[in-house]
Amino acid sequence: MLRDLIHEIELRKGTTNISEIARISGYDRKTVRKYLVCRTLPVEQPRKRKPTKLDAYHEYIAQRLKDYPDLGAKRIFREILDRGYTGKYTQVKKYVRTIRPDIAVKAVYRYETEPGRQAQVDWGDCGSVYVDGESRKLSCFAMLLGYSRMRYIEFTLNTDVPTFIQCHLNAFRYFRGYPEEILYDNMKQVVIRRMKKSSESRWNDLFMDFTRHYGFTPRLCRPYRPQTKGKIEQTIGFVKQDFLKGSTFPSLQDLNGQALQWCERVNSTPHGTTHEIPRDRLTRENLSSPDEVPEYRITLTESRKISRDCYVSYLGNHYSVPYRYAGRTAMVRVTRDLLEVLIRGQIVCTHELLSGGLRVSRNPDHFYGLLSEVMKTTCRRPTSHPVIVAIPSPCVEHRPLAVYDQFSGGGYP
Repeated sequence: MLRDLIHEIELRKGTTNISEIARISGYDRKTVRKYLVCRTLPVEQPRKRKPTKLDAYHEYIAQRLKDYPDLGAKRIFREILDRGYTGKYTQVKKYVRTIRPDIAVKAVYRYETEPGRQAQVDWGDCGSVYVDGESRKLSCFAMLLGYSRMRYIEFTLNTDVPTFIQCHLNAFRYFRGYPEEILYDNMKQVVIRRMKKSSESRWNDLFMDFTRHYGFTPRLCRPYRPQTKGKIEQTIGFVKQDFLKGSTFPSLQDLNGQALQWCERVNSTPHGTTHEIPRDRLTRENLSSPDEVPEYRITLTESRKISRDCYVSYLGNHYSVPYRYAGRTAMVRVTRDLLEVLIRGQIVCTHELLSGGLRVSRNPDHFYGLLSEVMKTTCRRPTSHPVIVAIPSPCVEHRPLAVYDQFSGGGYP
């Protein structure tokens, strides 16, 4: 640097050994000679900033960080790539760091697990959504394998035990296996009353039946020690920041479809802690295969009003019902791939469960005979007309003939 050369010349004033100064400073002999003959030492000028590929996106990045101060640099990098940015991620990361101060966090001890040993599970509260004509609470189920850091997330409108179990089944299928034990918070879906001794705790019967079916052990984290399951806590926060924040979704099915795409991306990217790709480490997990155990069947039930046009709505899709049940209240029973409609405990129709949103499953048999009944009702003539307005007949007074004789002059002609 020029500053080093100036410093070296100042130290060696009166010395004309150009070669020695050049060797120590690393500058060429001609450069050293040029500054030795100067009466005054030059003042180092700041370099002019060169334009970068990121300049056109400074305003967009600043606005995004203003709206969402903790939005990650990787998320911003993906967004400006879609807007035409052709530069590198490191440039984005450096710029984000300069306009947003670092936030200090408390240090915690990191727990590492052996391959195939443990997974962690938690729920995340994600606000509310408008589905089937009403506002519903939106929750995020998340499971993370401790060794490989493989992630699975799924968004639901319920947090009951059947939904909780179904999310486990979906995660097992995604991972193509499950570990020896799974760590939970003190959630009611797992434990109803937590005691100091695990054997004395009151566990949820349905969930315990599920764990025995697959043979994994449920573990509870220590009270008031959230860092015990810090990996899954960080995953929930990462989902909200890197996936949900600043995004919109037309339906719950679309949300979960994009959630799977997000899982594929993060599970195929080197993890910040292990510096390895989670999918590569998954091959060393040696998980138990769910295919070796008969699938645990779980059903979800919800009440629905059958519309006048003979459909029930479930998660934004519509399913036809025999027309004679129009307007009645039914129970919708849902399994992994089937939807059943029940009236007073009797199954009146079944449909394959639709994926996506705004789709219709219509069985023509459900409407057979409806048109003829409508036509009969329209064409049938009423046997008697209903009385709308009553007009009374005139009242005629009856009098004796003698009265008329008086008015006519006393008799007949």
